[in-house]
Amino acid sequence: MNRFRTLFEAETPIILDGGWATELQKRGLALGESPDAWNLSRPDDVLAVARSYIEAGARAILTNTFQASPTALARLGLSAEARRINREGARLSRLAAEGTSVRVLGSIGPSGARGDGAAAAFALQSEALAEGGADALVLETFLGIEEARLAVNTARTVGLPVVASFFFNTSTGDPTTPDGSRPEEVARAMADAGADAVGANCGAGIAEFIALARRLHAACDLPVWIKPNAGHPAVEDGRAVYAMSPEAFAAHLGPLVEAGATFVGGCCGTTPEFIKALRDEASGLDHDQRASGRDLSQR
Repeated sequence: MNRFRTLFEAETPIILDGGWATELQKRGLALGESPDAWNLSRPDDVLAVARSYIEAGARAILTNTFQASPTALARLGLSAEARRINREGARLSRLAAEGTSVRVLGSIGPSGARGDGAAAAFALQSEALAEGGADALVLETFLGIEEARLAVNTARTVGLPVVASFFFNTSTGDPTTPDGSRPEEVARAMADAGADAVGANCGAGIAEFIALARRLHAACDLPVWIKPNAGHPAVEDGRAVYAMSPEAFAAHLGPLVEAGATFVGGCCGTTPEFIKALRDEASGLDHDQRASGRDLSQR
C-alpha cells in the first residue's frame, strides 16, 4: 500500500481543501501582500480558513505556506522569518485539525532560486513544516521536471510522504508543463524520483483535468492528486473573478474518479462551498464508481 494513501481511511475519493488565497482575500489580503506572512501577523484568520475547509468536509488541508520559500519572502524583506512562517503555517493547520482525522499537508511551491539555493530553500521549508506537525508534504504548481525532482529528493529527507503536483498548460490541446513535459513524462519522472503521489493543480477548469487525470494514472502506479481552478476567470478591478458554481464544479467528480483521480480538491477561485459540494457529490457516487475508487486506493 502506498504510504501517502495509508494516511487516510478507506473511503474514495478523498476530498481535499480549496483555494487559500481566495479565502484570505475575503479577509482583507491585499494585492501584492504576502499571504504566508499572515501566519505571524494574522494567525486567527489563517486558522479560520483551515477550519472552514474542515467544516466543509475536507479530509486533508494544506498549510498557508505556498509562497514561503526564503527566495519568495526575500522580495518582501521577510527571508529571515522563513523558517518561523513555515513552522507556524503547519502549526495553525494542525491546530485546526485537532480532534479530527483530517490530515495536514505542508504546501511548498517552486523555490524561485537555482541550484544550491533551491535545494536549501526546499530543505528549510520541508524541515520547518515537519517540525510544525505536517503529515505529508505537497509540492504545488511545479513548472518542470528538473526542479520537481530536486524538490522531491530534498523533501524526502525529512521522512514524510511527498506529493508532486504540476501546472499544465491545456490551451494548446496537448497539455504540457512550461518546460514542455507531457503528463506521461511527469508521472514517470516523479515515480522514479520517489514521490508518493503525482498530480496537477491550477491552470485550468475542472473539465480539462479529466484527461489529465487519465493520462497521469495510466503512466504510473502512484495515486493521482487533482486540484483544478473554478473555471476560467474574468478580471475585475485587478482581481480574478470565477463564475463557475460549486455544483457545476462538483458534477465533474464522478468522471475524475473514473479517470483515475484518488484525491480531489480545488485551487484558485474555489471556496468551502466548493468543497462541501464535492463532499456531497462523493456521497452520491454509485457503487460502480466507488468500487473503481477502491481499486485506485490500493495504489
